[in-house]
Amino acid sequence: MPASRDTPPYGGALARPGTLAGMTTTLRIGLLGTGPWAQRVHAPALAAHSGVSFTGVWGRRPEAAAELAASHGARPYATPEDLFADTDAVAVALPPSVQADLAVRAAEAGRHLLLDKPVATTVAEARAVADAADRAGVASVVFFTARFGVAEGEWTDRAAAAGGWFTAHADWLGSVFAADSDSPYVDSPWRREKGALWDVGPHVLSLLLPVLGDAEHVTAALGPGDTVLLTLRHAGGAASSATVSLTAPRAASGVSVTLHGTSGTISLPGRQDGPDVAYERAVDALLSAVRTGERHPCDVRFGLRVTEVLAAAEASLGAGSGSS
Repeated sequence: MPASRDTPPYGGALARPGTLAGMTTTLRIGLLGTGPWAQRVHAPALAAHSGVSFTGVWGRRPEAAAELAASHGARPYATPEDLFADTDAVAVALPPSVQADLAVRAAEAGRHLLLDKPVATTVAEARAVADAADRAGVASVVFFTARFGVAEGEWTDRAAAAGGWFTAHADWLGSVFAADSDSPYVDSPWRREKGALWDVGPHVLSLLLPVLGDAEHVTAALGPGDTVLLTLRHAGGAASSATVSLTAPRAASGVSVTLHGTSGTISLPGRQDGPDVAYERAVDALLSAVRTGERHPCDVRFGLRVTEVLAAAEASLGAGSGSS
């Protein structure tokens, strides 16, 4: 499953980068979305970050936008375009199908992008976002929580630098939709529709692809509930497998990633900080990309590639065989 010919390698310079060089003000950033993730992570982190000015909030429910904005000393906006007009960048905490269209509109307005994973749940939508960002020359970062975690990010960088990996396996087992769930995301329509493959699958790929190389071939099989079993062959020759679920019993939920290779066997360290710390680092990454004009490894093009791999896995589930 090679990358499409119009997808450039991850990294490199932005076509027409925006810059903060010489500016005396901080980056003005607005938030699109008012749900639990926006309330718990995005809004508090943006309001607390010293490098940005949290301008305001737009949401599909105006009353929710007003409440969230007021709680962080920001203002609500009646339309996304009104918010774009007062900002340099936008952060998005919305379902992927909603995010994709708004991200295109924000990029076309010249706004830098801090997106959530997955960028979209179709390749066409994800490519539209990436193309819009490229045309506008705006910076972009996709927030993969594990990739921006302090311990997880450092582990991934060390593993990628070491190389020589033979196989890997990941278990990413959530209990959002388990019978005994107390998750704040249990009422999330898009998660119920798309399941673990699209919700936690991006986390797995955000760790495996930088370490083992791009996925050349992927197969998928269904397990209990929304559980999906993935197998991947990577460009560097390594093979990996993963089990993802949002319906695991709470007692069985958890995350593990193990690599086997010439350096021996190593495992992903447990999360040491909350998602707010990871999100702060994602904001830092966007600021760096804006200032330097250099693409971040987790930019929208990488987000597109993750969508391509997940779409191939979804096709494999439908066909009952591998997709390449």
